[in-house]
Amino acid sequence: MAKKVLLGNEAIVRGALEAGVSFVTGYPGCPSAEIGEEFLRIAKKEGIYAEWATNEKVALESAIGASFSGLKSLINMKSFGINVCSDSLLPLAYTGVKAPMVIVVADDPSCHSSAQSEQDSRGYAFLSHIPVLEPADVQECYEFTKLGFEISEKFNIPVILRTTTRVNHQRAIVEFNEIASSQAPRNDGNFVKNPHQFCTMPPRVLEMKKELLEKMEKIKQFAEKSKINKIENSLKIGNSKLGIITSGVSYLYVKEALGELGLNLPILKLGFFYPLPDKTVLKFIKGQKKVLVVEELNGYIENGIKIIAKDANLKTEILGKNVLPEIGELNTEKIILALLKVLKLKIGKLENSLKIESLCCNSAELSENLKLEIPRRFPKLCEGCPHLYTLAAIKRAAPENTVFGGDIGCYMIAGYPPHNMQDYVFSMGSSMGISHGIVKATSPAFAKASAGKQKVISLIGDATFFHAGIQGLINMVYNKSNSLVVILDNRITAMTGHQPNPGMGKNGMGETVEELKIEDIVRACGVKHIKVLDPINVKELEETVKDFLTKDEVSVIISKRICALLERRQPKSESLQVVE
Repeated sequence: MAKKVLLGNEAIVRGALEAGVSFVTGYPGCPSAEIGEEFLRIAKKEGIYAEWATNEKVALESAIGASFSGLKSLINMKSFGINVCSDSLLPLAYTGVKAPMVIVVADDPSCHSSAQSEQDSRGYAFLSHIPVLEPADVQECYEFTKLGFEISEKFNIPVILRTTTRVNHQRAIVEFNEIASSQAPRNDGNFVKNPHQFCTMPPRVLEMKKELLEKMEKIKQFAEKSKINKIENSLKIGNSKLGIITSGVSYLYVKEALGELGLNLPILKLGFFYPLPDKTVLKFIKGQKKVLVVEELNGYIENGIKIIAKDANLKTEILGKNVLPEIGELNTEKIILALLKVLKLKIGKLENSLKIESLCCNSAELSENLKLEIPRRFPKLCEGCPHLYTLAAIKRAAPENTVFGGDIGCYMIAGYPPHNMQDYVFSMGSSMGISHGIVKATSPAFAKASAGKQKVISLIGDATFFHAGIQGLINMVYNKSNSLVVILDNRITAMTGHQPNPGMGKNGMGETVEELKIEDIVRACGVKHIKVLDPINVKELEETVKDFLTKDEVSVIISKRICALLERRQPKSESLQVVE
């Protein structure tokens, strides 16, 4: 055994390498971006293939093709990525895989790097019937990744490894094995036709669903025997006032909270989120008067345990979201407060003395209690960011009542002061789809009084345009919108850590590839009014905005200038072209 300090994401990479992964793809997004970055860094050395795809749906589909050709694959994405790829994810559960596949989905409770929603991706387990493993720490990131490949190979099904920000970005010592020759990646993929497995067409598709449900029953039996579901302090079951069931990083908070309170309670730590090991859960809760379920965000495990208890006619009281928040990350203090409430303890009766301030759940509560007035600070664009020129020029040139459509990228900061230029923001590529609806809803057919008075400008980045913007632009042209689209091309996928995109002329492994020119794609979508310019030429940008806002058709401005940070970091000899 070897030891090394690793990030949670790096431990996932190590586990996948030991499992013999051959094909790695995904889309950059925090908190999972380091997985793809590390694979791209070592791909050629390790003899594997790695890439950044244009979006998560394409990434999953590429991995499906690799799996059907006999190569072990891994896909990495953040929470919203599973929404993008769900169209192909659900059929994949029906067909199963040929070679093992692990899908890493990283959630972001408290929205540290997420502007769309505080998503709990575990819900996809119930929708897709795909097993989900949930590691708590860095060591488990490594071990659960390997286990995911084992389960996938044993049952011919993809396995989801669900992580969260605090798991991905933990750093700790990891014990790992050396990679044996038998674990080396395969590079001899071969697709063998098998429509019976690979084609989801009626009536075969209904047979596939039946086979999937039968497969899940077998996986449930496997989960019952799995060592990643473990009971601690089992001798206290039935002799304590409370038992705790938890999973993921919440387990670490539970352990710390019990240590702070000097309590020694039985704990069932679940590594399998789905399928839930019913017999293991029933064995744990049978002797308990009360059980506290500790999980972040939605009460999925809590609801499952309530069903198990009801079916067994138990009188055990199941507690969870009635004493713990459903919003934001959990932490040790929140669990301490829940335990105090459930056990009806007072601070003076605790074995360990606690500081009063440690019981405040968050800084906002502390601020309110101490009557502090902390000035609010808003995020801002980096010094020298080309978007600063673009946003300022657009705001000056646009009429007062202009609607500004937001999208996902650095330019989301346009929604904050002093810009205040983001009237809506939903998901990658949605700026143009929503703007089309606004244009149609405010057209003479529906709003004769305001027709022609309100202009709509969609703001979208270069990487986001490649990810999910092209379809929206085609729809605008096809269905006759007349809004203005401004594509902010800073020559990189800047928001998630400077990953390349198809418009740069380089791929994730640093290879020189064909540079896809955004203006050529826009023209191919049927847009007639197109201009590429450098936003530092403010007067030209303002005049173009004013001109294009008068058009009765879709018009596109490509504001093209390199990200200021990227320009500083790269050698002058590698400087990317600003404007052609």
